[in-house]
Amino acid sequence: MAGDRSRQRNGQLLQRDVRVAAVDLNPAARRETANLASAGDRLSTHVADITDRPTVEALPGAVVGSHGIVDGVVNNAGIIQPFLPVSELDYPAIHRVLDVNFLGTVHVVKAFLPLLLERPEAHLANVSSMGRFFPFPRQTLYGASKAAVKLFTEGIYAELLDTRVRVSVIMPGAVETGISANSGVATPGAADAEGIRITTAERAARIMIDGITKNRLHIYVGPDARLMNLAIRMAPRPAIRFVKEQMSKRMGAPQPTTST
Repeated sequence: MAGDRSRQRNGQLLQRDVRVAAVDLNPAARRETANLASAGDRLSTHVADITDRPTVEALPGAVVGSHGIVDGVVNNAGIIQPFLPVSELDYPAIHRVLDVNFLGTVHVVKAFLPLLLERPEAHLANVSSMGRFFPFPRQTLYGASKAAVKLFTEGIYAELLDTRVRVSVIMPGAVETGISANSGVATPGAADAEGIRITTAERAARIMIDGITKNRLHIYVGPDARLMNLAIRMAPRPAIRFVKEQMSKRMGAPQPTTST
């Protein structure tokens, strides 16, 4: 599920003379990443379905075989749900989102954490979302899965306080990535709709890497992530209603006529 953000992050890491193991389910995406990087043996690519635990458990051995050690792990894989209310969302779609976004993250953490604990210094970063703290209508299961990633990561942070492994949870807002296409979900409305501030994949990758370098626990990516985090704390009901109305406009749904 790499997308543009993963490729940008891998490229920037390689520019900083870091060895990178890129994991993706899509063969074409892995080839594109390798071709764009032109990094020789400093970049290895690996195929894995992170929802398949035995496959993930084989990854550490493959990465060590390519690079010798593992000093850092960034869990970036994620998908969105079909743009439907929970009442219309079928169980296969629900389980797919939860399996990729949350259980996939758990699988990777469990597989690689023993290697990180062996290092003199290491870092684990899990990508959550702005959707973990701000509810978006018709992305309720996606938001719930990312909220689980956030609390899971903070729990690991607490467990590892007395170790040499540092932990970050990354919360991007709207970023130019291929998440809709990779999720097999049609995005309603224009991607550049008025009022939506989108962070480029290159800038998002830079913010993520800088935050990890500074050992930040919470890394917010994009001005919308910071703004929505403030809005939900200060005025949750008006903020939620505003976003619902904006989403309804994009999807052509009837507008509410009452307020609470």
